[in-house]
Amino acid sequence: MFESFNALVNEPMSGHTTLKLGGPADFMVFPRSAEEIGALFAEAGAYHLPVTVIGHGSNLLVLDGGIRGLVISIGKNMRRITRDGNRITAQAGAMLGSVAAEAADAGLSGLEFASGIPGTVGGGVTMNAGAYDGEMAQVVTQVRALHPGGDTVTLSREKMDFGYRHSAVTEKNLIVTEVTFELSEGNPDEIRAKMSELNARRAEKQPLDVPSAGSTFKRPEGFFAAALIDQCGLKGYSIGGARVSMKHAGFLVNTGTSSKDFLDLMHKVQQIVEERVGVKLEPEIRIIGEEA
Repeated sequence: MFESFNALVNEPMSGHTTLKLGGPADFMVFPRSAEEIGALFAEAGAYHLPVTVIGHGSNLLVLDGGIRGLVISIGKNMRRITRDGNRITAQAGAMLGSVAAEAADAGLSGLEFASGIPGTVGGGVTMNAGAYDGEMAQVVTQVRALHPGGDTVTLSREKMDFGYRHSAVTEKNLIVTEVTFELSEGNPDEIRAKMSELNARRAEKQPLDVPSAGSTFKRPEGFFAAALIDQCGLKGYSIGGARVSMKHAGFLVNTGTSSKDFLDLMHKVQQIVEERVGVKLEPEIRIIGEEA
């Protein structure tokens, strides 16, 4: 099954997430095109197998039991980036940092905020990723995507229905294959200086030296998740090797643990924050797979 796609079998997902956690996927494939993605859905459908689509795995907690069926990883084989005037078009597997660097080299401004986000274009657009007052909604002009049945669709910025960590992609059950960004002309040196400044701020404030999935919880309306967690005295709180970062309370990190411990820590943080300050934290990370 999936032999023609060079599928990996019983592939540990811990090697495909920035959290370094997760049990095995039954089958895992790295497609090279939108056409291959459609063919993979068709073959999985013929065997009645569920399909899970991921990117770089930077916003992902895979449970210890792993993922049944087929995992399609839109990453290393779909990273082409092209430029036409002030527009840059990138395949969904391109890293956001690479697209930001390409824009800087071309003297195009608007993606500086994305230079340190450790995710793919597809994942970033799907969740309207953002940082330092910038977000995908500000720069995306067109998205090409695929229905699981194989039909392609092109969405304008308006049709993407961008919101806080939200887009039409999840609502419509689409798979992003290509994104076009519309940027403005700028000075390459100034653009790179801005990127360096933001990345320095990120390194100063975030625990980049330990595995994490970035900000674990969404920002509650009127609050900051990290501030609430800190206010509850939870910095350093741990279950097993899952720990609330001492550097940034919004990051839960893996110091050598299981997905179960990490999930239990998430639930405990949510419980304590709701009990003490009356705010319910919602996960920003995506939780998939089966418990052991």
